[in-house]
Amino acid sequence: MPELPEVETTRRGVEPHLAGRTLRGAVVRNPSLRWPVPPDLAERLAGETVLAVRRRAKYLLLECQSGTLLIHLGMSGSLRVMASGAPAQKHDHVDLLLDGQLLRYRDPRRFGAMLWHVGPIELHPLLKDLGPEPLSDAFDGAVLFKAIRRRSSAIKLAIMDNHVVVGVGNIYANESLFYAGIAPTRPANSLKRAECDLLAAEIRAVLRRAIDAGGSTLRDFVDSEGKPGYFQQNYMVYDRQEAPCRRCGTPIRHIRQGQRSSYYCPLCQP
Repeated sequence: MPELPEVETTRRGVEPHLAGRTLRGAVVRNPSLRWPVPPDLAERLAGETVLAVRRRAKYLLLECQSGTLLIHLGMSGSLRVMASGAPAQKHDHVDLLLDGQLLRYRDPRRFGAMLWHVGPIELHPLLKDLGPEPLSDAFDGAVLFKAIRRRSSAIKLAIMDNHVVVGVGNIYANESLFYAGIAPTRPANSLKRAECDLLAAEIRAVLRRAIDAGGSTLRDFVDSEGKPGYFQQNYMVYDRQEAPCRRCGTPIRHIRQGQRSSYYCPLCQP
């Protein structure tokens, strides 16, 4: 599933092609995504100027004059800028039309979304209860400490909760906890304030490095030019079960938490 770095990579890739441009409409080949594509999307978008391309958590937001197009990439979605008239393939479900170009949404598993919202986008049901952005000034150790001090669940599950902080998916939760030297199984409310300061800093650092590397490509993800990400080459623990820790040589362990895979070094993350 594309996580925050992959979505941010996509945002940065499509923004120069969209911001300030007028949409001619849309072609919807298959409206059956996680939620149905609005049947009047083409009519709503025709003539709309894209004022900004933003990201909130793992959602892309195309802010237009009359409303906002909310896009989620789901498990396997991608957005690519292509020349007008580019032949569509099996899983190419929606095109946003521009003069001379189009923005194509491809999603083999169809778990993504493309929704139109009129009014303040922060009040959309999918966004209104989200926690702070990890790369913003609204998130730091103090915020994290306050959010988890009454939580007895494992710290890895806590930082993947979008009410605590948004966008820290499974890959980057594993990596952040390694760099902070914190076992993924520790109860969240056992962390001291100094540990929260360190963990918040490592979450930010890991996400920034991942964005710089174009995100991670494990299966489907490509950026707006069709290029894969490369951050997976730098994983310290994720998907490295029984491989030697890059710091101490201890075999990396694998467990299941909340139906997701967790990887950690038992020596570096006591």
